[in-house]
Amino acid sequence: MAKSKKNGKQGKGKALEAKSGVTAADRPRARPAQKIKAAPPSGKPKEKLSSKAYEKELGRMHIELVKLQNWVKAKGMRVVVIFEGRDAAGKGGTIKRIIEPLNPRGCRVVALSVPNDREKTQWYFQRYVTHLPAAGEIVLFDRSWYNRAGVEYVMGFCTEDEYHEFLRSCPEFERMLVRSGIILIKYWFSVSDEEQERRFKDRMEDPTRRWKLSPIDLESRRRWVEFSKAKDAMFASTDHKQAPWYVVRSDDKKRARLNCVAHFLSMIPYRDTTPEKIELPPRQEEGGYVRPPITDQTFVPEVY
Repeated sequence: MAKSKKNGKQGKGKALEAKSGVTAADRPRARPAQKIKAAPPSGKPKEKLSSKAYEKELGRMHIELVKLQNWVKAKGMRVVVIFEGRDAAGKGGTIKRIIEPLNPRGCRVVALSVPNDREKTQWYFQRYVTHLPAAGEIVLFDRSWYNRAGVEYVMGFCTEDEYHEFLRSCPEFERMLVRSGIILIKYWFSVSDEEQERRFKDRMEDPTRRWKLSPIDLESRRRWVEFSKAKDAMFASTDHKQAPWYVVRSDDKKRARLNCVAHFLSMIPYRDTTPEKIELPPRQEEGGYVRPPITDQTFVPEVY
């Protein structure tokens, strides 16, 4: 009996290796994949994180993110990360910190606008499928197909039948993605009522960030309870073991960013495949070539 269980685990392990492209020899002992289940809020205020400590830790994580991207490319992995949450919860800021050190050829952000008339007649998931990654790519969805379970439903942009069909079909759609070998990670950024209001007011007073406040954002404040109910219903239907939701407490932006990036790094086993240092070759000799006078070029005025 014990032998049968052991063989079953070995077979499951080989299947996972084939799906992810990571063999037992490749898997680093120091960084195993782990699904971190955070403890509920303790109610005790944490000491303020200094900018110096934040920047130092973020810089260290940036190095790890580069290593992760190199590994994803080397192994031909396909990674999808979904960022959802209330408006002004900190999704965009976290995404910016993740992509900052990465090669844009292998990591891209998808933030779709309102569907046009043609897209409205398509299968709901169709316009998202076209943005899924190929081998060696990481795709970050700044909001995703979960629009239907949130904004579209609460604001009346979809019918009741369309909404309930989404809740039924979404888990199956995601299981299909996972079975195909895609690594799917879903984050929900949770912000308190008071903190969201403070951030909204900051945006209203800052002309460079006022564009972030849309009429939908303002309406979401009025329908706070309705959005809460929609979120709870969404979790009840789509928080499945193949692609669970990971909640990021985001009242403290700096801690939220670090916590999210740290968790993301823990979800994919990787090894350091950073290329070795290279030496610059000597520059080619001019060989008698005379360049045209510099005065023939038009330069940007040096105002600063």
